[in-house]
Amino acid sequence: MKIQSDIFGKLADGREAQLFELQNDNKVTVKISNYGAIITCIETPDKNGVTENIVCGFNKLEDYLCEEYLGSYPYFGAIIGRFGNRIAKGHLEIEGKTYELAINNGPNHLHGGLVGFDKKLWEAETFENENSVGVKLSYMSPHLEENYPGNLKVTCIYSFNNNNELGIEYLAETDKTTVVNLTNHTYFNLTAGKENILNHELMLTATKMTEMVEQIPTGKIIPVENTPFDFTTSKTFLRDMEKLPTGYDDNFVFDNKAGELKYIACLKEATSGRKVEVYTTQPGMQVYTGYWNPELIIGGVKKFGSYSGVALETQHYPDSVHHNHFPTTLLKPGELYNEKTIYKFKV
Repeated sequence: MKIQSDIFGKLADGREAQLFELQNDNKVTVKISNYGAIITCIETPDKNGVTENIVCGFNKLEDYLCEEYLGSYPYFGAIIGRFGNRIAKGHLEIEGKTYELAINNGPNHLHGGLVGFDKKLWEAETFENENSVGVKLSYMSPHLEENYPGNLKVTCIYSFNNNNELGIEYLAETDKTTVVNLTNHTYFNLTAGKENILNHELMLTATKMTEMVEQIPTGKIIPVENTPFDFTTSKTFLRDMEKLPTGYDDNFVFDNKAGELKYIACLKEATSGRKVEVYTTQPGMQVYTGYWNPELIIGGVKKFGSYSGVALETQHYPDSVHHNHFPTTLLKPGELYNEKTIYKFKV
């Protein structure tokens, strides 16, 4: 296993972003930038041994910063915070005090606001040990950044091993009661972008989901059985898509109250033979099939567009700040937020 770093590009203020390349002995490669803690590339072999990139991302920092991409912003590969997913009306109440957050997704607050963790330059420290290589990324979010209370110290540890397991561990501490819901927004396409993801098959261990009205939970946890949202047996996204005009963008419930690291999902694609298994301590996962992904011209070539990738965002439930019976996203001084997700690549 090895890890190397290079300059990824410069931000508008002149600061340099780095790109870290993690490679295991199976020649599987993961590339991560400290800008937005973004996974830019995951190169894995198909059933014929052909190695290709299986996630949506760019080779240059400037493509992440361009107006065309940001104008229809899909958060490719980024760490999302302080609060992944939506908060209804941007309204947050903590210990009797009200905080109004940015409205940046219809009438709601999405993915931490106007300048979330996905647009921050994180401090980076690489590590190598007997079992893995990786990069530890740190960010200090000041009190009232995006109007969230508390100075929040956040750490994201990416690790990669010879079992083809990409681990993402999140740690956070605060000096004032706040809310935290961190996730990663990588979009997978196991055909390496040659086709869209509608013929990918997904299996989930979830038998329930949060009932949603216009992307906001009603508070009800409902069964998926006999609905288009039943992935308890592996099926393609295409199979029930006719009932969902903009595809899937829904939170599935895993009943993981103890926060154990559990197997929850398998994404696979027949032509390439590639598979991704998902393990997590988180209680939920948003499955988003990327209907709103922009079509972009990159290096003279058309790329991405609707259904160009599927995001498997392990998380706490959307809008959990307004539903006391949902797993809590409150973090108090003296407590440690600690969640972990593993993506395991197979053929």
